[in-house]
Amino acid sequence: MTQTFEYRGETAPDTLETDTDVAVAALITRVGERVRKAREQKGIPRRVLSEMSGVSPRYLAQLEAGDGNISIGLLQRVASALEYRIESLMGEDDPPVSDAERVSQVFSGATVDVQDAVMRLLDLAPVAAMRARRVCLVGLRGAGKSTLGALAGQKLGLPFVELNREIEEQSGMPVDEVIALYGQEGYRKLEAQALGRVIATHESLILAVAGGIVADAETFGTLLAHFHTVWVKTSPAEHMTRVRAQGDERPMAGNPEAMEQLKSILTSREALYEQAKAQLDTSGQTVDQSITRLLGLVENRRFLE
Repeated sequence: MTQTFEYRGETAPDTLETDTDVAVAALITRVGERVRKAREQKGIPRRVLSEMSGVSPRYLAQLEAGDGNISIGLLQRVASALEYRIESLMGEDDPPVSDAERVSQVFSGATVDVQDAVMRLLDLAPVAAMRARRVCLVGLRGAGKSTLGALAGQKLGLPFVELNREIEEQSGMPVDEVIALYGQEGYRKLEAQALGRVIATHESLILAVAGGIVADAETFGTLLAHFHTVWVKTSPAEHMTRVRAQGDERPMAGNPEAMEQLKSILTSREALYEQAKAQLDTSGQTVDQSITRLLGLVENRRFLE
């Protein structure tokens, strides 16, 4: 028997809002608010989060406004870029920060001496031993990582490795094609795998990594734990000039706001880059001056002992 419903008085609506509809709308609103709050707390402009996550600025704006029914895959990208667990963006209650997370945050920002003391108390391998004689140069493209890394390797008699070249060898295609085919999430997985192989096969080397490696908290944590890290930096103007001098016009092509975007990226990542154990500012320096300072830094910090 077919059951029918009769509406009296008012015209029957085309659809009825169910409890499920309400719950879904609340979830979308909640996720959007938490993404916006997390982004603002970290001081990350929306366009920078877009670059870090691979999700378009328009989609992020819709998401934060509670209008974007984002897929799980894209939400995972956003969560990774914000260094959040995806469940913390979706749960009904604000999840408390665990003791392990708090310890991890404090440990990653502590001095080398404090980290060594903690490792000894936990009866784990000293940080210096974990880093062996590995030196890694981090920072945005154009700072001089590849040039200085290759020269340092030659002068110190150590192999020089660029992590992106390892990714290309593993995938069999250029990095640009990896990102186009697999997205930022796929690239980050290959990046983490390549870093693991480098650690397993080299006790001593000079490594240069892409500037965005800091966007993945786990991979960046592995890097900090197993390498003596040096943040190679320069001014935004020199970043742009050096990239263009390499024949790459993409940063400026059809994008008059490229310089402002570069400054925003530098600002948003500054706190992460500052976790490196040393800094080398190449602004206004010749290659000879910069390599001399880098070698002196490595010697003074006893990175290769």
